[in-house]
Amino acid sequence: MLDSKTRYLQIAFNHDARLVSWLLPRIPRSDRILIEAGTPYIKREGMNGIRYIRRLWPGKVVADIKIADGALGEVQMVREAGANAVTVLGSAPKETLNLVIEECERTNMISMADMISVDDPLDVLRHLVKPPDVIVLHLGRDEETTKGKLIQYRHVNRIRSKFPVMISAAGGLTEGSARSAIFNGANIVVANVVQPGDGWAGISASGDIAALAKQFLETIE
Repeated sequence: MLDSKTRYLQIAFNHDARLVSWLLPRIPRSDRILIEAGTPYIKREGMNGIRYIRRLWPGKVVADIKIADGALGEVQMVREAGANAVTVLGSAPKETLNLVIEECERTNMISMADMISVDDPLDVLRHLVKPPDVIVLHLGRDEETTKGKLIQYRHVNRIRSKFPVMISAAGGLTEGSARSAIFNGANIVVANVVQPGDGWAGISASGDIAALAKQFLETIE
């Protein structure tokens, strides 16, 4: 599981297995780094894509499958592929959220509720049997270029005052904005691996990913 006193970097792969094979072996092994099989990556590569990441990475692997229904089957699917953590949409039915959280607890997985497009995460949390392990405050990729749209850190203290959860910040994070995320109370910062022409921010695939990962870790120390 994760330590609430530790600050983590989650590196998200959203392209294909070729890019994973090129970059993942270069990322320094660290208990503070989580590797994410991003939603587009899973759509391209399927469960074999998660298995491939697991073969290359001995630490925590996040399956960003964004469960919306069929909770038990999807948790089982990614767990069998090697994931330690799975995302469920905060906008999913409460029954789905409860099943994901319960199944993750039963199988020693990390449950992450992604609050993309959710106006008030507290409205979701109040109706659950138990809270998830992690709340993801997520500014969607398509929202990143909208002027004035920001990750809603105003929810952090409101959530923490009522629920013992960790906070993950996702959405166009760079080294500078990762520092801001930690300042605003995040435990986990999610940085996308980006290629030229992607149109969103993150860790450049054309740079020295080992050095960039180390810089991120130092920034959020």
